[in-house]
Amino acid sequence: MLQVGVAGATGRMGKALVQAIDADGSASLSLASVEPGSAEIGRDAGLMAGVAEQSVALQYDLQPAFQVLIDFTVPAATMAHLDFCVQNRLAMVIGTTGLEPEQLDSLQQAATQIPVCFAANYSTGVTLCLALARQAARVLAADSDIEIYEAHHKHKVDAPSGTALALGNAVADELGWNPQTAFVMDRKGITGPRQGNSIGFSVFRGGDVVGDHTLTFAAEGERVEITHKASSRQSFARGALRAAHWIVQQPAGLYSMSDVLGI
Repeated sequence: MLQVGVAGATGRMGKALVQAIDADGSASLSLASVEPGSAEIGRDAGLMAGVAEQSVALQYDLQPAFQVLIDFTVPAATMAHLDFCVQNRLAMVIGTTGLEPEQLDSLQQAATQIPVCFAANYSTGVTLCLALARQAARVLAADSDIEIYEAHHKHKVDAPSGTALALGNAVADELGWNPQTAFVMDRKGITGPRQGNSIGFSVFRGGDVVGDHTLTFAAEGERVEITHKASSRQSFARGALRAAHWIVQQPAGLYSMSDVLGI
């Protein structure tokens, strides 16, 4: 039985993860954390997530009571949790987005000591879309303008989404483009004609949209679109739990969801 810890267990993704663990016959929830000062400390994590009682009380500090920690929180908390996992030689699955370059450097350094799975999106469908993005870039980019559209709920705090950036990075990497110069994040005023060798991003925030992403290759006379629409966070939670089962069997290193799925 895989012993799983969930960081941010009362957040939107945290609750989805507790639900996924409850439904998984080969995993059990062994730790559930919340931020210090939360009014929910001491309450049962399962009941808070709307499933059966887990006999796991919500707590603000981590204890080495798990084999793998799944973290979809915020960058500062994730870095603190990563330090804890390194100190205790515990595996980690990270879905936190918006990490700064120095935090990504710390993540890579930590992965020399423990196995870490890091992905902007744990959906199997999105992982497949990333592979398709690379293939489409090879075939279509020479004659196409490339745009990425993403939509999320009004509570999301970073933009563009990690998944949108992952799609852009997949295309840029395939074409040998530098994201810092190729990504166009803002258009306002008299912009002039669209520049080549660029990837444009547009962002929608509103309502309860779980996550929509579309990568478009627009050529003269035709458009090719690769679209993924998430209607439930369970697709992400199940993918993260699948990654958790896989990562505990790996040596120290930094892995992606593509590694988990073998694509």
